[in-house]
Amino acid sequence: MDPILWTPWRMPYLRGEDRRHYDGCILCAKPRVEKDMEEYVLARSTHVYVALNMYPYNNGHLLIVPYEHAGSIETLPPEVQADLMAMLTQSLGALRRAYNPQAFNIGANIGASAGAGIPEHFHLHVVPRWEADSGYMTVISGTRIIPDVLDATFQRLREVWTDE
Repeated sequence: MDPILWTPWRMPYLRGEDRRHYDGCILCAKPRVEKDMEEYVLARSTHVYVALNMYPYNNGHLLIVPYEHAGSIETLPPEVQADLMAMLTQSLGALRRAYNPQAFNIGANIGASAGAGIPEHFHLHVVPRWEADSGYMTVISGTRIIPDVLDATFQRLREVWTDE
């Protein structure tokens, strides 16, 4: 018998009941909602914000997003680029304090052909990694195991976040 992975928490999403609806670009709209906990916005700075990825590759998967709507990093002003890197540093520190990952993947998918889900709004992905996070589920079935719910991840990271 094939193994079964029960994920009843996904059914409301599949039925379209818990999908968030935004006017225009989701990455532009998310910080304007001003409900940080509901939107999983962890931190804000002058030019960028940090949010949990609502469909993470791993527990603690963060997005670092400029407020400015731009398709690529080279079109962002230098002060936005600098703020992006400062928030990346803060994000790594918070993730280390909260989860003690062994490594990180940091990247950007620039353009649809590179796999960008929202190609018109540049953002960075920060994915904490552990040696055992690529177990048999990922290798054999392409299924990811996320051990914590987003609300708990949000609370844990908020508790350790510092504006260094």
